[in-house]
Amino acid sequence: MRWLFLLLLVLNVFYYVWHQQQAPLKAKDVAPLLLYKGNQQEIRLLKETGAATPARRRDECLVVGGLAGREQLEALRQRLLSLDINAATVAGQIPGAEGLWVKIAPESERLLDQTVLQTLSNDFKDLKHKIIFCQGIATAE
Repeated sequence: MRWLFLLLLVLNVFYYVWHQQQAPLKAKDVAPLLLYKGNQQEIRLLKETGAATPARRRDECLVVGGLAGREQLEALRQRLLSLDINAATVAGQIPGAEGLWVKIAPESERLLDQTVLQTLSNDFKDLKHKIIFCQGIATAE
């Protein structure tokens, strides 16, 4: 048992010496954070800077839909109207999109945020939303 202890002790000493022969790691010098900031002194949210969400161009429209049946589309339109969101049924097919759609009025787009869209997508299966060019969209009204 003594020999086993001495063998382990010699192996530990050998292992220690072997690792000490490797070059010791230097601590990396880190520049102060003040040098990286430059002109910006603090982190600001986009809402604080006055630059909210990027403004969309006037020729872009928000459409919601992708539904298969007219009944579902009319139920979606009625639901949007109950939320004070003006929506008009799109008469034709939207390029690159399947199903039936409603066009959201520009003054109502701010009311249709991600939480409302998530709630509507839970109620209406396969509900999608897109931002497309308004040119060439014919509404039923």
